[in-house]
Amino acid sequence: MKGVILAGGTASRLMPLTKVTNKHLLPVYDRPMIFYPIETLKTAGIKDILIITSPHHGGAIFSLLGSGKEFGVNFTYKIQDDPSGIPSAIGLAEDFVGNEKFVVVNGDNILTHPIKHITEDFERGNEDARILMYKGTVEQAKKSGVVVLDGDRVTDLIEKPENPPTDMISIGVNMYTPYVFDVIRNLKPSKRGETEITELNGHFLRKGTLKASLIEGHWLDAGTVEELLEANVKLKRLLNDEKL
Repeated sequence: MKGVILAGGTASRLMPLTKVTNKHLLPVYDRPMIFYPIETLKTAGIKDILIITSPHHGGAIFSLLGSGKEFGVNFTYKIQDDPSGIPSAIGLAEDFVGNEKFVVVNGDNILTHPIKHITEDFERGNEDARILMYKGTVEQAKKSGVVVLDGDRVTDLIEKPENPPTDMISIGVNMYTPYVFDVIRNLKPSKRGETEITELNGHFLRKGTLKASLIEGHWLDAGTVEELLEANVKLKRLLNDEKL
């Protein structure tokens, strides 16, 4: 399998911290944010990783990460010229992925436990797509996409529900077969002018080939100033073996 890390976007919710730097280079405790998704993929046994970023900060990301030798992996880089949505960014990985299944991780997602058992299960299986979930709070669910399940099969995806029917949150880690690129080519932009990840995963939901897996440990997002602060505090405590 191959890995893709999405490290672009404007990160307007983190202004002015992101005025002159990429969000994924901001520190979370003792390392840049992007180091965490790299570790997630590496511990899953994935060594070939594509980094997709924006033209404004691509040089800084390349200077930090280099070839991947320091991490024991191999990096490839691509630029998403316009912030046209997560599926559009994933579409840039088509040549890199080839005929292999792959894992996409949002660059601001921090997982504290390995997902190798999930990636291996997906690689052996026959579903088109799999999303990873975290059992969160009702307040977290109101701000996220939530997953309704029948066993491990997804029956509904609801974006930022006012009254969440479940506390299973769809996090920014998704697994696909190369068939996903055909789906992306046929997606139409939303009213925001971007292709939407909920619509992409909704295609597989309607087809009946979307599954979901619950992660172990903690999931931390760092998309706002408050979440970034919380992630720093929690990672410090976790890495020093303190209870949250």
